[in-house]
Amino acid sequence: MLLSKMAAEGGGKEMNEIKTQFTTREGLYKLLSHSEYSRPNRVPFNSQGSNPVRVSFVNVNDQSGNGDRLCFNVGRELYFYIYKGVRKAADLSKPIDKRIYKGTQPTCHDFNHLTATAESVSLLVGFSAGQVQLIDPIKKETSKLFNEERLIDKSRVTCVKWVPGSESLFLVAHSSGNMYLYNVEHTCGTTAPHYQLLKQGESFAVHTCKSKSTRNPLLKWTVGEGALNEFAFSPDGKFLACVSQDGFLRVFNFDSVELHGTMKSYFGGLLCVCWSPDGKYIVIGGEDDLVTVWSFVDCRVIARGHGHKSWVSVVAFDPYTTSVEESDPMEFSGSDEDFQDLLHFGRDRANSTQSRLSKRNSTDSRPVSVTYRFGSVGQDTQLCLWDLTEDILFPHQPLSRARTHTNVMNATSPPAGSGGTNPGSNGNSITTPGNSVPPPLPRSNSLPHSAVSNAGSKSSVMDGAIAAGVSKFATLSLHDRKERHHEKDHKRNHSMGHISSKSSDKLNLVTKTKTDPAKTLGTPLCPRMEDVPLLEPLICKKIAHERLTVLIFLEDCIVTACQEGFICTWARPGKVGLLSSQNQANSPSGTVV
Repeated sequence: MLLSKMAAEGGGKEMNEIKTQFTTREGLYKLLSHSEYSRPNRVPFNSQGSNPVRVSFVNVNDQSGNGDRLCFNVGRELYFYIYKGVRKAADLSKPIDKRIYKGTQPTCHDFNHLTATAESVSLLVGFSAGQVQLIDPIKKETSKLFNEERLIDKSRVTCVKWVPGSESLFLVAHSSGNMYLYNVEHTCGTTAPHYQLLKQGESFAVHTCKSKSTRNPLLKWTVGEGALNEFAFSPDGKFLACVSQDGFLRVFNFDSVELHGTMKSYFGGLLCVCWSPDGKYIVIGGEDDLVTVWSFVDCRVIARGHGHKSWVSVVAFDPYTTSVEESDPMEFSGSDEDFQDLLHFGRDRANSTQSRLSKRNSTDSRPVSVTYRFGSVGQDTQLCLWDLTEDILFPHQPLSRARTHTNVMNATSPPAGSGGTNPGSNGNSITTPGNSVPPPLPRSNSLPHSAVSNAGSKSSVMDGAIAAGVSKFATLSLHDRKERHHEKDHKRNHSMGHISSKSSDKLNLVTKTKTDPAKTLGTPLCPRMEDVPLLEPLICKKIAHERLTVLIFLEDCIVTACQEGFICTWARPGKVGLLSSQNQANSPSGTVV
């Protein structure tokens, strides 16, 4: 009995060991312990009953070359620091701004990257009591407080984000299941708002604020049943993905308020959502302990990943790591220099390179394909990294002997043969073939599950009465955005209504099955486990003592955070780590190779 107890203790110790490094195909990732951000005293935070720790980044483009800033919340506290990443040790004694709140706690925050400068940044902060605050942590000013009297919504703010391309519009989600569109230039009013219906669809409704003068909120969205846990804008800002406690992913055309597609979790609520950098795929995580990959173009689940032992709290794509595969080295028509350009394009050249890839993909069967990398963290304290590979993305094409060129830390380019235009490029909308019916998935030794999921074709469900209201809203929202090709984008956004809904058969399916989880299982909304490929994680490592709440991919590192209030930096392969601890106080901590 003593031996068994000792064995159990030994096994438990090994199981509970915190990992400080891990290896993937591109090399070794290493935890930089002295680049850890937290409260200045570094004492672990007693997180019982507190809201999740969140982290937001912004670059203020100052002349020093170190323009990264980060904001994080721990309990009732909010901190704003210069982020030194892999270059220098964290200096916790000098926060740029620190705030302690009474009676409520920060729950989420978001910077406006469009207006950020070295002298001023606009930071939105949501709170557990329902308010939203606009602050400038550089000037140490508090500009405005929205929903101050809690007349709009009394429930906890679950997600707040600036509308892409806008200096003044922002969207706020609450645990009530409602979302509200605000304008920082408008007031909230001294009485509870009255609403009139603008648009209604399956499990959602959108209302405008009925008032003689323009006031906040501009719009009220009611989405699904239960809390709306997170939302995310597509890379081009035209679509909005929402995940709710009722277990549904709902994807909307944001400007026309059209439902593009839905998905149901295998079990329980959905907690997190993220778009691929090109807008072609959405990854979702939640209480079923799974990560689910959903195709935006086909509106169907294309894979599930199982590696977590508890709820998945954050999913994120890594735009800096991708593998470009060349089917035949002799097929490449450009020079060696052009091919190296394709492999090593930076963020500044991402759009032009994606354009070249799209052009080749339209003429060749499969000369180049892309493997997407994404990660997930969960309440099991584990970090998982996943690769979404070509046998999942293009199941109808036979696998060939391909030369793999590993490219670390560059922007992800669109996959070949996806049947759509990259929505992440400037002003382009996704278009799909008229008869977009995915073929059967192949059987594979490593991915044993196969299925046939019928996506159906796109058709319009807009009627004349709704179209007028939608047109009015589209003009309202677009007017405030700073987009390069305003007139073209304006026309495209109106035309997107014609492809933004599923076929009438699919809508009828949603209507019949949405309320009963048992009826959704086995349908395209929620395929059975054996009906879709099952991904295994590249790595699955325990990296914290408390549940993980943050996962952010930066160019030279990965940032994670746990509920103890520790924000950790993991140096990517090829990046020089910090100097020895005795030299850290007075010397640079490393250089980027």
